Amino acid sequence: MLKYLIIFEKTETGISAYVPDLPGCIATGKTKAIVEKNILEAIRFHLDGMIEEKIKFPLNQTDAETYVFAV
Repeated sequence: MLKYLIIFEKTETGISAYVPDLPGCIATGKTKAIVEKNILEAIRFHLDGMIEEKIKFPLNQTDAETYVFAV
C-alpha cells in the first residue's frame, strides 16, 4: 500500500492541492470536496503513468503536523 501526503492551500479563487513526493502532481478547484476528488484522480493518473513508463514509485518522504499556538 502506498501513502502520500497531500497539501491543501487556499487561493484567491479556490483551493489547490499538491503531493510533495510526486512532483508535478497537482489539482485545483472551487471547493475542498472538488479538489479532493481532483487530487485523488491526479495521483491515480500519475501512478498509472509511472507504471506505464516502468518507473519505481517514490517512497513517502514527507510528513506533516499542525500545531496550535495561543497568542
